[in-house]
Amino acid sequence: MATKAGVGMSRHHNPNLAGREAAQQALKNAGVAKPDFVFMFASIGYDQRSLLRTVREATGGAPLSGCSAEGTINGDEADESGFSVVVTAISSDELRWTNGLARGLEDDARAVGQQVAQDLMTDLSADTIGLFVFPDGLITLTLENFLAGLEENLSTVRFLPLWGGGAGNNLDTEGRTYQYCDDEVVSGGISYALLSGKAQAGWAISHGLVPIGGERIVTRSHGNVIYEIDGKPAVEVLKEYLPEHALTEERDWMRYAISLALCFRAPSYMKDEEYVVRGVPALRMADGSIIVQTEVSEGTSVWFSSRDKEKITTGFDRMAAQIKDQLGGEKPKLVFQFECLTRGKTMFREQEKLQILKRFRKSLDPEAPWAGFYTIGEIGPVEEHNDLHLFTSVVLALS
Repeated sequence: MATKAGVGMSRHHNPNLAGREAAQQALKNAGVAKPDFVFMFASIGYDQRSLLRTVREATGGAPLSGCSAEGTINGDEADESGFSVVVTAISSDELRWTNGLARGLEDDARAVGQQVAQDLMTDLSADTIGLFVFPDGLITLTLENFLAGLEENLSTVRFLPLWGGGAGNNLDTEGRTYQYCDDEVVSGGISYALLSGKAQAGWAISHGLVPIGGERIVTRSHGNVIYEIDGKPAVEVLKEYLPEHALTEERDWMRYAISLALCFRAPSYMKDEEYVVRGVPALRMADGSIIVQTEVSEGTSVWFSSRDKEKITTGFDRMAAQIKDQLGGEKPKLVFQFECLTRGKTMFREQEKLQILKRFRKSLDPEAPWAGFYTIGEIGPVEEHNDLHLFTSVVLALS
């Protein structure tokens, strides 16, 4: 039988109709009656439990992992309307899946990582391929601690790649995101799926930002709060990169937070990117500080940066070439795309966005089943380092 995979998508607003349609499409496209494993990514407009229950029934109760998202991707189709669900059905005598769910990311992310590592320990083997992870994307600051807790406690002989992205919603920072595992739906947790067996994995990563000014130095900071840059209040420095009078109160920043970010020097093992990106989700007018999605020490060099369409398109070209090279000429049987939501409708007109996705898919493989979603934070390996990314695309192909 080898490996069969199919992807289905629905835009029905009724969760029962949408779940059934997407699942039936996935089964039909895979050519199977009952899959071994299912992924589900869905917009926030649905009643999440009703949707999950319907997909589980339609796929015969097969093990399932996934999460809510700002939008979904099905090949060169993408939907950020608030009502779309993508279901992936997989049947294989070459692959094995072990899925699970962990809660409490906000309370102690490192301990959650340790727990996931312990839960997976008996399932790790010589033919383990990698681990899919779908954490609550609104708790991005804790994800580095989760990764540390996980990797410190995974006693693997060789490197275990991690792929995935943060669960999202409709850009509501005060709202919830949802993580799925079989019949369970939680918030503030992480859904995961361990893949083992016989498959070649090829992946690539690219962010879409370029510096828009010179190097700046963090002169006062604590944890993930930057108080001063080049001896001036951080908010005053930030204003240099914004239109005049754009920032009069804290809530004004939200319209710029998805397009302006901080770049840091990339670690030496990153060969394709000069910088790594971290967002600035909030600021404080009272003390002139900015909040960053990582801890920043005093003396750190930073560059303010903005999204660049050309870098995104050339990045996709490079990613396609790298993945095809890693697969050694084998055609992908399944492709996953974890795409930062800042690279979707907040940046591109609808047709422009779809054309870029179509070009990328055509370059990699226009026939392969292809599923993904618009993320809040992306996770993917660079060399033998599992990293948290932002403003980034992480694409994985299995052959």
